[in-house]
Amino acid sequence: MLSLHGLEFAHEIIFAPQLAVNIKNKNIKVEETGSSYAENAEIKARAWAEASGLPCLADDSGLEVDALNGAPGIYSARVQGLKNDEARNLWLLDQLKDFKGRDARRARFVASLVLINDNFKAVGNGVCNGYIAESMSGANGFGYDPLFIPDGFNISFAELGAEIKNKISHRALAVKDLFNNLKF
Repeated sequence: MLSLHGLEFAHEIIFAPQLAVNIKNKNIKVEETGSSYAENAEIKARAWAEASGLPCLADDSGLEVDALNGAPGIYSARVQGLKNDEARNLWLLDQLKDFKGRDARRARFVASLVLINDNFKAVGNGVCNGYIAESMSGANGFGYDPLFIPDGFNISFAELGAEIKNKISHRALAVKDLFNNLKF
């Protein structure tokens, strides 16, 4: 996704599983105790930056449903203690069973990215608006993708191809915003 924005890296990008090889404490567990996506992303980025001594980029994201007063929000991945995507999707369908039509099921995916390097911090935010379908569809993606239909489309995120999703998703928009906020 980063290459879609014309960013070229002078160094190889290292992801957390690769990075763990070079970290003394390989059992880093980061508790998301922030009250916003940006705070949780910063907590994760800071923890990995401190453990590795390298600049780190982390994200946090979630689904906000208007009919549920913004829930599940920052708790999207751990709502009601449910352990897998299918259980969380079924929970969401149950919560919205009495809400019919697109307007009653308005929702948005929200993402924040935080890049940390020593005393430097850059933040990017993205929002993708849409609504929650009345049933799951599609096999691609993860999380609430089988239920979320973005504005301008009639199919779920799980049915959209990666090329489209990587242009319109909350994470894609957060990446673009992050690069717009970087000061070189």
